Amino acid sequence: MTNEQYYTFIQPYTDAKEILLARLNVLEHNLYNDSAARPIHNIQNRIKKKKSIENKLIKKEKEPTMMNAKDYLQDIAGVRVICYFIEDIYSLIEALKLQSDLIVIKERDYIDRPKANGYRSYHVIVGVPVYCMDGMEYFPVEIQFRTMSMDFWASMEHRILYKTTRDDKAQIAAELKEYANVLVKIEKRFADYTGERTQKDPLSLEAAEAICLTETDHPEFSPDLSSQIFLKES
Repeated sequence: MTNEQYYTFIQPYTDAKEILLARLNVLEHNLYNDSAARPIHNIQNRIKKKKSIENKLIKKEKEPTMMNAKDYLQDIAGVRVICYFIEDIYSLIEALKLQSDLIVIKERDYIDRPKANGYRSYHVIVGVPVYCMDGMEYFPVEIQFRTMSMDFWASMEHRILYKTTRDDKAQIAAELKEYANVLVKIEKRFADYTGERTQKDPLSLEAAEAICLTETDHPEFSPDLSSQIFLKES
């Protein structure tokens, strides 16, 4: 894939991302009647770099071509939405699902059922309609919804375990899991203070271990790559 081919290839993905960002912006100030209770703290977004696309295709044992990228990758366009409360996340997801021209391709609720290591987030891939002169085509955009505490934990976990070389990773991972438990409790208390306590309380991390969701269940949403996707490539 040449640089010229890459920039031509990513254009409709960029368009799909911008369309979705515009819709999230509308929901940000229209979701609740109270204008002071806006659900979104901040939004990050990115388009995968050419080298990252090629490396991921090679990892999947596919030729690094535009056709294979279109057929096998659904995270070329990505958006991360950081919310204040869990209830905000579910409200935004439901509002997006009510938009009849969006297609939900995949979703995984790691808030209700956290990963065994403590990772929490809500991941959904939506098909966004992009119109051009000769018709319309859906392009996937990966969305990660997190609260601020979820994003803090995921970013620090990646920085500590995957950005450094150390011999005590197992011990640190166990400690980070305990911190995830603490953050769940703090998050609930903050929600109590504001009356935003969600009716859909997350499972305990111990219960999540029994479920044992793995990267194989949903490879696009590997938690150890979550920060890489949006920060390293930006």
